[in-house]
Amino acid sequence: MSVPPSSTSRLSKAERRQQLLDTARVIVREEGADRLTLGHLAARAGVSKPIVYEHFGTRPGLLIALYKAIDAGQAEAVREALLAAPRELDETATMLADAYMHCYADTSGEWHAVGAALSGSEEMGAVHQELLAIYVSLFVTALEPYSTLPARLLHLCCVGLVGAGEALSAAMVRGEATEKQAAEALAALMRGSVGTV
Repeated sequence: MSVPPSSTSRLSKAERRQQLLDTARVIVREEGADRLTLGHLAARAGVSKPIVYEHFGTRPGLLIALYKAIDAGQAEAVREALLAAPRELDETATMLADAYMHCYADTSGEWHAVGAALSGSEEMGAVHQELLAIYVSLFVTALEPYSTLPARLLHLCCVGLVGAGEALSAAMVRGEATEKQAAEALAALMRGSVGTV
């Protein structure tokens, strides 16, 4: 990913924010999350520090914005895959697990690195729960047509499936499983968890 145009280009506020987030992602990929500071981001993006502070306020604010941006891209990829989902549980579980794991593989570990940099922060706990709820909702929507479980129990099973997906994606990023192996494991968990009609 190349670094977007510098401040010499006149950008709207939304375009500038996106440019800063794109540059932040490059920093995390190339140098690691520890190097992502507001000052370093300003230097790499070719803007003044006040511009970066105006958009993110603090380093945790920047990390949270980046975490949400990466996650939003992942969730959208899963949604798109669901739109094309076949109508059999086996195929739906495979497609959903493949899309979920591919999103993590595509981030080159950036999502996990930013999440680790935020670990322990009070703000991160709330953000993490908000993002997990999005995935739980996606899983419920995808798996509900095949489930014999009461709605509340299906929801809780999907909470567990998303947790398993996070653990499997972390194992994949650490090199303990391939993307294919992680997706196969998640799909198997899905098929075994929902109770089929």
